[in-house]
Amino acid sequence: MYRMIRFIALPLLVLLLLAACGAAGEPTGAGGQDSPATAASTSANAPSAAAESSITASAVASASAGGAAASTGGTTTSGAATTAGGSATFGTQPINIMAPAAPGGGWDQTARAVQPGLAAATNQNVQVYNVPGAGGTVGLAQFVNDHRGNPNQLMMTGLVMVGAIQTNNAPVDLTQATPLATLTTEWEAIVVPTNSKYQNLKELMDDFKANPSAISWGGGSAGSTDHVLVGLLAKEVGADPSKINYIAHSGGGEALSAILSGAVSAGVSGLNEVRDQVQAGQLRLLGVSSDERLEGLDAPTVTEAGYNVTLPNWRGIVAPPDISAEERAAMIAALERMHETPEWQQALEKNGWNDFFRTGDEFTSFLQEETTRLQTVLRDIGLVQ
Repeated sequence: MYRMIRFIALPLLVLLLLAACGAAGEPTGAGGQDSPATAASTSANAPSAAAESSITASAVASASAGGAAASTGGTTTSGAATTAGGSATFGTQPINIMAPAAPGGGWDQTARAVQPGLAAATNQNVQVYNVPGAGGTVGLAQFVNDHRGNPNQLMMTGLVMVGAIQTNNAPVDLTQATPLATLTTEWEAIVVPTNSKYQNLKELMDDFKANPSAISWGGGSAGSTDHVLVGLLAKEVGADPSKINYIAHSGGGEALSAILSGAVSAGVSGLNEVRDQVQAGQLRLLGVSSDERLEGLDAPTVTEAGYNVTLPNWRGIVAPPDISAEERAAMIAALERMHETPEWQQALEKNGWNDFFRTGDEFTSFLQEETTRLQTVLRDIGLVQ
């Protein structure tokens, strides 16, 4: 009898022990590792080092509250998450900056100057892409319609776009974007090829006054700062603005090619866009639209040459519509950090840009004032009704 009980009890004891071990430490997959489905979900939701150093409204926001973007089904979204402290942080998707013009122009140059500083300030990948056309209004429409509510998208803007919206009667305007910050101002330059017959601004303006349509001007898009300057010059000398022969180009690179080739009588452009060609002796600088002569530049101001015209060209950066207040604050904070980086300060010095940094509501008010001011100027010179 004893042998029979032992024969039955011993296997039962072994089975009970094995069951107890399995309940205490069941493996989640082959070799004791997470199954593929579990591993993917964990990876997408865990706060990574990149997410912890992403754009944040506070430079000292805690990453321990889960700084990664919200995810659904293991896929990180582009929207903002909120930390326990209430500050907005952004996912690890790249920050994209649209330059709404062809490569080579002022918006393109400024976007690419922002790129390394913003990357340094956020520890995120920053990409620049171009959408040219109609003074930036093609890019603006795409930006507003395609990227609504996306905090990882930015777009360059400026005085050029304010004018182009009005001259093109664009269906989308800057009230539909979210103002973040102004960045720079730059003065306009009036140039001719070095083999041109015009040795100074007075000679050019005399011919322009006598026969406005005989002088072809090459510059940026219709309604751009370049176009506005030509209109102001026409008004100053008493020429009919409606007879201006202005050849518009979608970007500074295209305009520069036309000026260098002699396809136009004279060119108007941002000073930085033609500085290298002037220094190389390919272009002659006849005048600058600054309020006083610029240090290190052998050229008179337009006013100094006898024409009472001064015109700065400012540039800034906006976000899409329908981002949250927290997201806007985060983006402004990132741009404030970018503004202090050595990369950005070096870009200002290298390109000869004036620092014109205004953020948030201050930029919003400035933009409203500029829209009203430029509308008056464009109406006076006949570019809008």
